[in-house]
Amino acid sequence: METRIVTYRGTTYPWQCDHMGHMNVMWYVGKFDEATWQMFASIGLSGTRLRSDGIGMVAVEQHLEYKQEVLAGDVISIRSFVQEVRNKSVRFTHEMTLDETNELAARTELTGVCIDISTRKARPIPNDIRAELEKITMPSVALQTNDGA
Repeated sequence: METRIVTYRGTTYPWQCDHMGHMNVMWYVGKFDEATWQMFASIGLSGTRLRSDGIGMVAVEQHLEYKQEVLAGDVISIRSFVQEVRNKSVRFTHEMTLDETNELAARTELTGVCIDISTRKARPIPNDIRAELEKITMPSVALQTNDGA
């Protein structure tokens, strides 16, 4: 069963590109951030839930790899999945693809920690949310380094 869920669809605009003609780093990160909140909402961890339960999700680590240039006018999608769920944290991946060619453009792996908003300390992920995260968990996809650059 495919556990990647679509968490973003969009277009790259000219103002999102840098002086070299491809999408600037800040826009990759922004689109991946939007995908994160879509993924969380899809498993029941919406803004309403976060506020009502007094919990938050904070990113504590991120790794990003660029595989293919994204240019102005490119239509992209992001699919997301969970790699590991722990008591207080979750490790997940977003994969950005160029819709026209279905090529992988970029991949990011993030680790998020559930916190109590009032104490700002780590707390367990609610059991119902953990169960939903486990539904979109798939084996690890290791990020590759580009040592030859």
